Amino acid sequence: MIEIVSGQVASLARGAVIVMVGGVGIRVNVPKNVFDSIGAPGQTVMLYTHLQVREDALTLYGFSSEDDRALFELLITVNGVGAKMGLAILSTLSVDHLRNAVLRDEAQVLTRVPGIGKKTAEKIVFELKNKIGGDGMSAVVALSDLDTDVIGMLTALGYSIVEAQTALQAIPRDAPADVETRVKMALQYFV
Repeated sequence: MIEIVSGQVASLARGAVIVMVGGVGIRVNVPKNVFDSIGAPGQTVMLYTHLQVREDALTLYGFSSEDDRALFELLITVNGVGAKMGLAILSTLSVDHLRNAVLRDEAQVLTRVPGIGKKTAEKIVFELKNKIGGDGMSAVVALSDLDTDVIGMLTALGYSIVEAQTALQAIPRDAPADVETRVKMALQYFV
């Protein structure tokens, strides 16, 4: 119904942005990575949106790309995963990391999301396994076992999955292929 919202940021609220569109302030709930990427009020923003219609509310969710929105819409098709949990998943895990976890049957990755236990994580992986990849979404960038170990160590040190993946991407391609060296190089990203 409302595919895209584009306008000037009026204000930022917890997990949401108020976008001025035609003189009307529209509240759009966004994942953490989108919220963090929006600067101060006054900046122009364009969000791909999903409108949730309920008996008592109309709630708008916004994403930085159509791909992110499509994954969100897939997540909320899983029984027991509502929009708030879908947003929490995309706030904790990057889209590529979530896809990797689903395609590699790594439900334990989803248990890092607050509010998701082992059974819910397994259910999400099971229900999305055949839906991800065949619906026009971009291909998954597979992580090597070495990269998975580096991300695991960084998250054990208290960094979020998104932060760990960003730091991993900052490691030069010709870096040594041992976990300790790559973790040290990834930690340099945070300095």
